[in-house]
Amino acid sequence: MINRPFRLPHRLLTAVALTVAIAIGGCQKTPDANEAQTDTDIQASSQNNTQNSNQPSDTQLPQTTSTTNPAEQQAPLTILALGDSLTEGLGVDNNANYPAQLQTRLQELGYKDIKVINSGLSGETSTGLVNRLDWVLQTKPDVTILTIGANDAIRGIDVKTVEANIRTAVKRLQDNDSVVILGGMQIYDNLGSDYVKSFAAIYPRVAKDMNVTLIPFFLDGVGGDSKLNQADAIHPTKEGYTLIVNNNILPILQPELKKINPSNVTNTPTETAQ
Repeated sequence: MINRPFRLPHRLLTAVALTVAIAIGGCQKTPDANEAQTDTDIQASSQNNTQNSNQPSDTQLPQTTSTTNPAEQQAPLTILALGDSLTEGLGVDNNANYPAQLQTRLQELGYKDIKVINSGLSGETSTGLVNRLDWVLQTKPDVTILTIGANDAIRGIDVKTVEANIRTAVKRLQDNDSVVILGGMQIYDNLGSDYVKSFAAIYPRVAKDMNVTLIPFFLDGVGGDSKLNQADAIHPTKEGYTLIVNNNILPILQPELKKINPSNVTNTPTETAQ
């Protein structure tokens, strides 16, 4: 007996094929609508970011601009007013002496973080000043306005001694990194013309030799004017000190402050207080 191969009916084969096709199709994952949207959003966001990176941002920080007001970017400064009764302000209120008026004027000009120390001592001689340098240098002054010698002249102290003391003071100050401004002094001729001339010559000579800035005559425009001096005809009034600050000190001091810290540039006084 010959065995014949078993054959499925044609209709049954067709039905089986359709069933397999449907089963295979059902196993494939249909793309989720949310995932498709997410992919689209990512692509759009990437494109936007690329475009934005090539365009200026509206939220960029504004560029800082330098102002001419030194109070905004300056380092603290200490000015030492060193001298005798002309510095101390003998006979005037504490807010009327030249160190106090100088600090007020500098603050008006924009130097907010600045301190002027009054280290004037009535009756001080150049020798006495040298002897107290160790103490005053503890203030660590950036600038020192040195005015000394008047009391030496009143006592008739030898000019060479006065000059030697002033040179010692200047060197000590410079060695401690203080910029020195030397206030020149002149005296009455009651001690003889030779002494007067020799005394006046001390200050420009020291200034030249030691490379310090000189105020040619500290009392210029004030000394000898009865309206600007007290009854002793030696010590200035409040108004006299105002002229000294505005006319004699500030024009010399401000360029030195600019050298110390260029960012501390401020306006030069355009009007002198009377």
